[in-house]
Amino acid sequence: MRELFILITHLLTTVAKLARPGGLGKVAAESVALKHQLLIMKRGRRRAPMLSPWDRLLLGICTLLASPRRLSKIAVILKPSTLLRFHQVLVKRKYRLLYSPKKRGRPGPKGPSKELIRAVVEMKRRNPRFGCRKIAEQISMAFGIELHRDVVHRILLRFYSPVSGNDGPSWLTVIGHAKDSLWSVDLFRCESILLKSYWITVVMDVFTRRIIGFGVALAIVDGPAVCRMFNTAIASQRPPKYLSSDNDPLFRFHRWLANLRVLQVDEIKAIPCAPRSQALVERLIGTVQREYLDRTLFWNQADLEQKLEQYKVYYNQHRCHTGLSGITPAERNGAPPHSVARLTSYRWRRHCHSLFQTPIAA
Repeated sequence: MRELFILITHLLTTVAKLARPGGLGKVAAESVALKHQLLIMKRGRRRAPMLSPWDRLLLGICTLLASPRRLSKIAVILKPSTLLRFHQVLVKRKYRLLYSPKKRGRPGPKGPSKELIRAVVEMKRRNPRFGCRKIAEQISMAFGIELHRDVVHRILLRFYSPVSGNDGPSWLTVIGHAKDSLWSVDLFRCESILLKSYWITVVMDVFTRRIIGFGVALAIVDGPAVCRMFNTAIASQRPPKYLSSDNDPLFRFHRWLANLRVLQVDEIKAIPCAPRSQALVERLIGTVQREYLDRTLFWNQADLEQKLEQYKVYYNQHRCHTGLSGITPAERNGAPPHSVARLTSYRWRRHCHSLFQTPIAA
């Protein structure tokens, strides 16, 4: 009998609410809010229910439509701890707005400028095989900015997305610094697009790290061919006092030794089984193969000689060298330094048919 009386009382109260202006919406909103709270409480969670964005939106709309006097009775999900936490967040937000500086920013030294970031990312995009050290050296030479490779590394980690031994100088390096007339010579082989083998003789200056020249011949190489390739590589240049070579049988031919005597060049042989004795020219050969020959094709000997000459100009005049503290071999040889560009106004110079691109002053 008591339950029936309570039910009749609630029915009369609901009818009275419906008779008031806007009562239908308030009763409907309250019913929807209670029903949705029951659905949330029935979810299999022993701790406080995790409300989804849809739950928060629906309960918020029902709160706007329900009567303000009934909010304290229908808000069964809200806990005192939630209300206290919300109050603490509001207090922290208040004092942050009152005492925070108007200009947002982190304390400490400022990072690189947007122009510098754009130049570093563009350098990496145009030259994917350049490392952080090489990019830092090229940027420093082009714009006159002291840039560390770690800064370049952090810039590339954040802003760049790629498209889907023992230390110490070798004995040749010591001799090269003491004698500015020491050259090194070595041979390597490459294949054309028609799968024909060509031998390439490369001659470099140990002191300045510049490429003296290249000599090209077909796969069959003998004493006269080695002399012809070497003379082509050093054409129109004054021969050095000393020439370093390895113990390859090609450098033991009688014609090779006679050619050096005619040029008045003293040959220095590398130490057997010691790769570091020819480290500089071997490193140069690896650089030419990785950076250039592995990324381009050639048809015949004339095409190969033309492309090697283009790479020689790029390597000597525009490519920074780590062993020379970031300057080019041409500058080490006495050429004037490059003009410094501005980060707000510069352009890109293309080398080797756009295979390499470096920034220069506009």
